Amino acid sequence: MNMTSIALLAWVRGPGFHIALAIFCLGLVWRLIEIYSLGRDPHLAAPRHRAGASGWWTILRRSRPSAEHESMVSYLSGYTFHIGLILTFFFFAPHIELLRRATGFAWPALPTPLVDAAAAITVVALGVMLTSRLLDPVKRFLSVTEDYLTWALTLAPVVTGYLCFHHLGLDYTTLLALHLASVEVLMVCMPFTKLIHFVTLFPSRWMNGDHFGRTGVAS
Repeated sequence: MNMTSIALLAWVRGPGFHIALAIFCLGLVWRLIEIYSLGRDPHLAAPRHRAGASGWWTILRRSRPSAEHESMVSYLSGYTFHIGLILTFFFFAPHIELLRRATGFAWPALPTPLVDAAAAITVVALGVMLTSRLLDPVKRFLSVTEDYLTWALTLAPVVTGYLCFHHLGLDYTTLLALHLASVEVLMVCMPFTKLIHFVTLFPSRWMNGDHFGRTGVAS
């Protein structure tokens, strides 16, 4: 432990967190206004509804796991790391306590070994996704800098949190400061990168499904 680590931890717990939270909230509001103010073209044709063609059915169909997918490696690792992130963030006892202090809401935590395993599996799944992206010529061609940036932003809090929990590498104070700092960087970048999909994913699926559903097409 050194004075630099202590000072960094104090900053990320105080001013750093409040700055990150303010940017996150303002950025999120701005992006949502920007997206939904685009509006939609009016439907000129009479609706032709049929069973299974609607926004809600589209959310269900596109969200459920499927045994038939063109790239099962990316498909399975994508589901795995998203589920792992949810378990790690929302069901780890210290995280729940933090959310309780911030919002007043709390819920039962999962056993720590289970959350620990979920974090490790999440790191592996993210590694598999990056490897698949680098080795597949088509994915590599379609990837841009932002794709690698969002991957790193997602990975950093999980890795630093895992190292912090197990006291691996640096001293605990430094690891905790780095973990909190990585979370705050993620918060700042979320509204302005593809990570915004954590908010827009299901509404966009509903809107697409509703649009096609009016023409009688199940999407």
